[in-house]
Amino acid sequence: MNTPLKAICATLLLSALPAARAQSSLGLFTDHGDVGTVQKTGTAAYDPATKTYSLAASGANMWFNTDAFQFAWKKVSGDVSIAADIAFVGESKQGHRKACLLIRQDLDPGSAYVDVARHGDGLTSLQFRAAAGGATKEIQSDVVAPTRVRLDKIGNVVYLSVAGPDGVLRPSGASFPLAFKDPFYIGLGVSAHDDNAYETAQFSDVKIGSAAAEAALPRPGLRIVTLPSGDRRVADQ
Repeated sequence: MNTPLKAICATLLLSALPAARAQSSLGLFTDHGDVGTVQKTGTAAYDPATKTYSLAASGANMWFNTDAFQFAWKKVSGDVSIAADIAFVGESKQGHRKACLLIRQDLDPGSAYVDVARHGDGLTSLQFRAAAGGATKEIQSDVVAPTRVRLDKIGNVVYLSVAGPDGVLRPSGASFPLAFKDPFYIGLGVSAHDDNAYETAQFSDVKIGSAAAEAALPRPGLRIVTLPSGDRRVADQ
């Protein structure tokens, strides 16, 4: 190989290395970035030794008709599931900071989506925006601060499973129908719920795989009640 050609090949190889490192450093995910308008640039990192993802973000909220958050994602198609243990890093006065597992049509701030949002105060909800630019609604889980959460997309319905102190995932009784067009995005998200703040959450034992039929099983003894806000909550019969 002549010298000029060697130089060109070396340059191409070096230019490809940062992209390769960025991809491998995100573990299961392809890329990350801020969705919507945020005051401070978010970050996403993966520690292969502990198999833990750390996301930090500002962002006013993930609610109403637009979102602002840090998102680590990959594109998928068909039926799929995502599960993780979620924990916030540090204390905060913001009870509504959110750490989420998301299934999202696109990266637009007003995208249609379904997520499970673990709030700073322990509230855990299946949130959804049925159409781009539409209002966000939620179904609140009856389990506060679950140790593990999971979303299963089966056909056109997304189901939420939660785990209590025993760590066993069980159907929450919350689900929402939304027809995603292939491919769509799946991943992890964090929003500070205060654009002047900066919050960090960790996601461990993250699994992306096939949807589980048992996620769609009903939970006897539960019902869905409508709250004064128009949102809903899983409750005992």
